[in-house]
Amino acid sequence: MSCTNQKPKNSLFRTALPITLIAALSVGIFQQAGLFEPSPPTSVDFEPQTVVVPSRAYKYRSDGEFMKGTAPVDAPMKAVVAADNLTITKYQVTASQYAACVLDGGCAPADAPPVTGVEIPVTGVSFDDAVAYARWLSDKTGDYWTLPTDEELAQAAGKRFPDDALGLDPDNKNPAIRWIADYEREARERSKRDPVPRPIGSFGENEFGLADFGGNVWEWTSTCHRRVHLYKNGSVRASEAICGVYITVAGHRSPVSSFIRDPKGGGCSVGTPPDNLGFRLVKSTRWYAPLLRKLRDTGWIA
Repeated sequence: MSCTNQKPKNSLFRTALPITLIAALSVGIFQQAGLFEPSPPTSVDFEPQTVVVPSRAYKYRSDGEFMKGTAPVDAPMKAVVAADNLTITKYQVTASQYAACVLDGGCAPADAPPVTGVEIPVTGVSFDDAVAYARWLSDKTGDYWTLPTDEELAQAAGKRFPDDALGLDPDNKNPAIRWIADYEREARERSKRDPVPRPIGSFGENEFGLADFGGNVWEWTSTCHRRVHLYKNGSVRASEAICGVYITVAGHRSPVSSFIRDPKGGGCSVGTPPDNLGFRLVKSTRWYAPLLRKLRDTGWIA
C-alpha cells in the first residue's frame, strides 16, 4: 500500500525537478544578459493609486467596424474569460502627474490650459504622449506600466463599458435606416456634451472602485482600430488592423489617430469625436514584468 502511494510522488518529483532547473537556468541567463537588472526603488511621489479588478468572465461588444457585403452591421458580442486580476490606475492620469514627466524631460507638454487649485485629468494628450508617460513612469517606479487594451478596459469598466450596437436588423438592405439611426445617436451624444474637464472623482466609481470612467475624458487604449468583413453567415472573411489609429473609450468608442491631441479638430475615423483625450495605465504584476520593461527599453517590443 505504501509503495503504491509513493510512486505518484516520485513521478511528480521527476517531472517538477527538470522544470525547476530549466526555470532557474533561464533566470540566470537573463541576469547574465542584463535583462533582469534590479529595479530602482519605487518612489511614492510617482506611484499612482490603483485598484485591482478581479479575474472574471464577461461579454462585451467587439471593437472595430464590421461589414457584411457592403453594408455596415453591429459588431458581435464577444465572450471573454479574464483569468488574471487586473491592476489599473483608479483615476485617469492627472495634469500634475503628467506635468512631472514634462518637467523631467520624459514627456511633451499637453495641449491643455493650465489649471490650479484642483486635481483634474490631463487632457490634450495623444496616444504617443500616453505611451511616453507609461515609459517614464516605468523608469521611475521600476514597474511595467502600459496602456490598457480595449478588452482590459472593458474588464475594469464593468457595467459602465459602452455597447455601441444600434440594434438594427443585420439583413436589412436599406442603408437609410442605419444612416438615420447613426444620426439620432450622434445627436443624442452631442446634446449631452460637457467638454470642461472636472476634478477627479466627479463621475463616481463603478462596482470595482474604478473612478470617472465614462465621463467626458476619453481614454486611450493600445488596441488598433480594425475593419472586419463578414460572410453572409456572419463568419469572418477578412480583418484589417489599422495601427496608427487607436481605440479611445468613454461614453462610446471612438477611433483616433495616434498623433491627435484635440479630437474636435479632426483625426477620428467615424462617429462623434470625443470631448477630451486622456488615459489611465495598467501595471503588470507578472513575474516576468521586469523582462518586458527591459525589452521595451532596448526596443525589442513597443
